[in-house]
Amino acid sequence: MNPPYDITDNILKLIASISEKIGAINATHLQKVPATLRKANRIRTIQSSLEIEGNTLSEEQVTAILNNKRVLAPQKDILEVMNAIKLYDSLPEFKSASLPSFLKAHRILMSGLVTSAGQLRSKEVGIVKGSQITHLAPRGTMVKSLVNDLFAYLKKSKELALIKSCVFHYEIEFIHPFIDGNGRMGRFWQTVILKEQYPVFEFLPVEHIVKSRQADYYKALGIADKTGKSTVFIEFMLSVIEEALDELSEVKPAKLTINDRIAGFQRIIGDTAFTRKDYMKQYPELSAATASRDLKAAVDEGILKKQGEKATATYKFT
Repeated sequence: MNPPYDITDNILKLIASISEKIGAINATHLQKVPATLRKANRIRTIQSSLEIEGNTLSEEQVTAILNNKRVLAPQKDILEVMNAIKLYDSLPEFKSASLPSFLKAHRILMSGLVTSAGQLRSKEVGIVKGSQITHLAPRGTMVKSLVNDLFAYLKKSKELALIKSCVFHYEIEFIHPFIDGNGRMGRFWQTVILKEQYPVFEFLPVEHIVKSRQADYYKALGIADKTGKSTVFIEFMLSVIEEALDELSEVKPAKLTINDRIAGFQRIIGDTAFTRKDYMKQYPELSAATASRDLKAAVDEGILKKQGEKATATYKFT
């Protein structure tokens, strides 16, 4: 059974806008984020996601820890940052539809912070703000089956990744499968889901936008709880993603190397045979001579197999 949500006109508009922006980013090769920006965005992502949960460290202090410098701050806050750095550095290793992968991520994130790192909870939990319980999570005995159902949805549903990632994020906050770290895991795993289809999300600071709109974030979660559907939360998170893409689109693209171009084209073409002309359609700024040099270098390195000669030659990734 799929988690409950509706596809509204607003969701469809946001999906269309996000798809167009991702297309524009791919066309200008901004999917290869400049190294300095990758590092800056990773720092913003880690600091923002932790600050939402009460961590006191600034971006400057997170940067210092990343550079192995000493920071004067509560030990718990420093450990949260160190764990988060390790987690985001391991991002390419995680498989979005794998529960063991998800539990491994939580183990890295919460190591030394809770005794049950990497384990689903069996106890009852609730979220308290002030003197009020704002969310009473499902009973501990239900957690395992609810999480299994959620991963089955990720694996089997034909829904768009953009929507599935938002649904998953909300459902993790609702189920609250861990004693601690649920907010961080919901936000991190949304990135894991999106990164598998759109590589640019690996370094897109979505969490930074969430932090700047934190009141709206919690409001959307609250409305979803009351209505029993994640619709409003999907709309909110898609608007956050759109804003993050707008921010990235203002960045000057990094200059691509031959290896960047070949690897990027492989992601697009897969194992389909292609010609130099097909390659140049993806990189219209290249001259025929440069495109030929790219392809020859890939053939020489055993990355491509070539059949035929000159303009009629076809290529295929090995």
